Amino acid sequence: MTSAPTGVVIATRNRADSLARTLRRLTDLPERPPVLVVDNASTDHTRTMVRTLFPQVALLPLPENRGALARNLGASALETPYVAFCDDDSWWEPGSLARATALMERHPRLGLIAARTLVGPGEEPDPLNEVMAASPLGLAGDLPGPQVLGFLACASVVRRSAFLEVGGFHPLLFFSAEETLLAYDLSARGWGVSHCPEVVAHHHPDAVAGRSGRSARQSRNELLTVWLRRPLPVALGRTRALAAEAPRDPVARGALLGALARLPAALRARRPLPPYVEEAARRLEGQERRDR
Repeated sequence: MTSAPTGVVIATRNRADSLARTLRRLTDLPERPPVLVVDNASTDHTRTMVRTLFPQVALLPLPENRGALARNLGASALETPYVAFCDDDSWWEPGSLARATALMERHPRLGLIAARTLVGPGEEPDPLNEVMAASPLGLAGDLPGPQVLGFLACASVVRRSAFLEVGGFHPLLFFSAEETLLAYDLSARGWGVSHCPEVVAHHHPDAVAGRSGRSARQSRNELLTVWLRRPLPVALGRTRALAAEAPRDPVARGALLGALARLPAALRARRPLPPYVEEAARRLEGQERRDR
């Protein structure tokens, strides 16, 4: 396998055809990155497809669905100093991994790059690009782009040592809206999280596959993230707000019930943010309220 400094980890489950498209793109990259597919206990032909069509791609088959923790397992196994994450419906633009490597090597405090994302066949800019570019956290002299506390996991590159130091994606969230908690934890350890638009990812999500229940999971995990890291008054206020929506909104109701079921575990794992990260989180929330 190539000695390229940035490897690629893909977490997947039951999306063999979409994964094949992604692997064709990744194996054609000029950087020739090592690619590791972490399969979350697929029941379709994912594993046979990878082994047959892409023998140069490493495969880590899991006996059960581990959700976003598959990325943690992949980063632990890959051993390159930098790790770019993909989903089975996203890939990296040629040259972007080389640019990410150069940024990481020039900026030793940089723990995570939040890339610019282009969506679908029309290559439309993801709305998050503009949000990150206008981050009120601004620039730090030792980082290459605006500081952010949110990103798309499928369009991110991490310094492997920093990612593993903070434990990667948190096990309590499983999957969906898991990015903010990782950004909090990296920032709390002094690592920089920056939006770098010169690093580009392409995301071509399927319209329907695997989307059921995603809104409830996202709201559940957003609330759990608050309980895990934010001050108790903030957590209580967010819980009351979701509870007020629950009687008339089935998504809010599902999110609230899911969060309450996991609340004892969240309280056991609770680790409030240091003041400077909490202040940054509040500034971002203030910007979001002004933009509504």
